[in-house]
Amino acid sequence: MKLVIDDITKEFATPKGSTLTVLKNISLTIAEEEFVALVGPSGCGKSTLLNLTAGLLEPTQGNIYFTDIENNIEPKIGIVFQETGLFPWRSVYENIAFGLEANGTSKMKQREQIEHYIEMVGLKGFENSYPHHLSGGMRQRVGIARALVIKPDLLLMDEPFSALDAQTRTIMQEELVALWEKTRLSTLYVTHNIQEAVLLADRIVLLSRRPGKISKVLSITIPRPQRELASNAQTIDEYVRIIWEHISKDARAALLEVDA
Repeated sequence: MKLVIDDITKEFATPKGSTLTVLKNISLTIAEEEFVALVGPSGCGKSTLLNLTAGLLEPTQGNIYFTDIENNIEPKIGIVFQETGLFPWRSVYENIAFGLEANGTSKMKQREQIEHYIEMVGLKGFENSYPHHLSGGMRQRVGIARALVIKPDLLLMDEPFSALDAQTRTIMQEELVALWEKTRLSTLYVTHNIQEAVLLADRIVLLSRRPGKISKVLSITIPRPQRELASNAQTIDEYVRIIWEHISKDARAALLEVDA
């Protein structure tokens, strides 16, 4: 199925009684098995667009919907945030089980699916550990497994690795590529990190400063498993340069903006 974001505008009321337009006339489609990254300056509405797609916010204008839905079954959406939101009183296993419990999945089926994704994200042996025993990277693996275990039609990721140290972030990026190659999930990924977007995405959607509008869409033509190779470093750097040149003026201006 395909995700369609059709002419989305989002406004918020401010404490002073005025209206703040965060996103304006956003139209975008994400094909089945496509990985799309959103990149733009601070405050441009990247996370707002992700929350609208997740159904956590209502648009002021426009619609977000799926096409090619089989048997009118409601599409499932998995979400991974920067803050993992793990329940501290639940073990790794129990945290991953949460979505399945909410869906009414039987205990036997839960175990089969949870064990599969625990192994997939490299957490085998940590099933009974609690979040405070885990490193930041391991907590994010739990968050990713929790999103994947419901077998979503769309995966939303909001800067999931931004709080990690550089080495852990690199490892998690590589692991996410490997996971995506196995699952081929349609993915919308928010990041401030241009190089991360180039390493992960099929397409990169660049947003202008607030109100966020789509200013450019860039397709990455290097096959994903080969992007880490030294032989592709120059091409990767060129993509990063093109993107930075396009957004740098807005990024600098965004730092000087004061909320209305």
